[in-house]
Amino acid sequence: MTKEEIGRCFGETTPTTVEFISKQIPEVGEYVCLEYNNMQILGMIETSLRGNVALQNDIYDPKTIERIIKIGDNDFYLRGTIKILGEIEHLKIPKIPAPPGTPVYKANKEVLEKIFEKEGTIQIGSVLSQNEVKARININKMVSRHLAILAMTGAGKSNATSVIIDRLLEVNGSIIIFDMHGEYINTKFNNGSKNEIRPRINPLYLSVGEFKTLANIPNNAYVQERYFRNAYKKAKERFEETENTTGDFILEIIKEIEIEGDKAQDEENDTVPKRDYEASIVPVQNKLEDMENKYGGLFDRGDTKDIVNQIQAGSLNIVDLSSVDEQVSDIVVKHTLSNILNRRKNSIRNNIKKETLDFPIFSIIEEAHILVSEKRDTQSKYIIGKIAREGRKFGVGLCLVSQSPKALDSDSLSQINNMIVLRLVEQQDQRHVQSSSESLSEDLVKQLPSLNTGEAIILGPMTKIPLMVQIDKFNGITGGSDINIAKQWNNYKIEQEEKIKEAEEELF
Repeated sequence: MTKEEIGRCFGETTPTTVEFISKQIPEVGEYVCLEYNNMQILGMIETSLRGNVALQNDIYDPKTIERIIKIGDNDFYLRGTIKILGEIEHLKIPKIPAPPGTPVYKANKEVLEKIFEKEGTIQIGSVLSQNEVKARININKMVSRHLAILAMTGAGKSNATSVIIDRLLEVNGSIIIFDMHGEYINTKFNNGSKNEIRPRINPLYLSVGEFKTLANIPNNAYVQERYFRNAYKKAKERFEETENTTGDFILEIIKEIEIEGDKAQDEENDTVPKRDYEASIVPVQNKLEDMENKYGGLFDRGDTKDIVNQIQAGSLNIVDLSSVDEQVSDIVVKHTLSNILNRRKNSIRNNIKKETLDFPIFSIIEEAHILVSEKRDTQSKYIIGKIAREGRKFGVGLCLVSQSPKALDSDSLSQINNMIVLRLVEQQDQRHVQSSSESLSEDLVKQLPSLNTGEAIILGPMTKIPLMVQIDKFNGITGGSDINIAKQWNNYKIEQEEKIKEAEEELF
């Protein structure tokens, strides 16, 4: 096996970092090998520098630089920094630093292919510095340790998500995606079936908190909340006593509120203060009626299955949230994920008396910064954080997809062990991601603004080593591509001209 020497170590070295002088321009993200003390060590170039001994920072006159160049001083040097990844066989960091003068070799295809094993993995793309080497990620560690796909708009986030979905479908993966903009409804995947699920919920199974969110009952409206809780409890008890799950549960709650209102207006009744009628009871009643009018289409009166009951194994299950507002999206995601986690717990614990979900599932949250916000509380934020902490024990994986990482809840993001980070230009985004990932070094952060579309840094246990890759191009039919504005303007102009022409012909 021929080895291509590209430079030599120099200066002080450590077991984790080496500087080297290079014979050729070092390419950031390129993998290299060092051999010393009977060890073969793998490293990745993290910085690349080019200089000239004669042209230093203390020259301030352009003419001086021109004279030096004319003299023909070509005393250029090429330098780089290598992050040590470990011994090639086991990827353990060596205890001994490389001696200065140690040769640095370009890692060949055979070395890298040993690391990217095929069993239990999916192909995600090609190594940027060596296109012939296919980069692969471990399925178990991606799903159990969760994933974040982060990028600025237009950097290739949707393509990366689609590639992962398609490759998981190829190995019979079970996926649910909460599709905020309806782009996956029209996407055609090559390796599996799609199952479209309408966002419908039986109100009988909504929690008090979920009802309060939809009805806009503020957290500090304590009296309103008390009357609502009492009405909710009584209505639910009545339904459970009669084993009725198809009636109008919301109407029953409103009836209970009305009963409280009647008590407040009854001169002989002293159990409900009269002042509460106008201040609390009527507002709650109005809010519930408004909720029923606004979100009537969300509520299932028993004519359809629960969302989780509609999930199909080995398919992409799409919950289309494009037609509902953020409040409803929040409730649907929270309600569904809570149900998924509880059923997976029942399945793992063999609790056959309760509803189960008998296969692991990978849950993808599009526009995650809306539902898992750093600055505001949402219903789904808690359950997403809980799955991030507990999901691996029960086969519930999580994938947060966002073009605004700085708006993502830092606690939830820090629980996500795997990251695919495409181009990020804003420093706030970069710092927020770096603070949530131990693996994202300062040198790699500096590369984020210069990544081209589809290029990504991949970190976490799903890959044995940090990766800089070109994500494969999704070869299905996408449903979320940008609108061709110029073409539509031109088509509209042509249509209008044709209409005018037809109208003139009718007149004459």
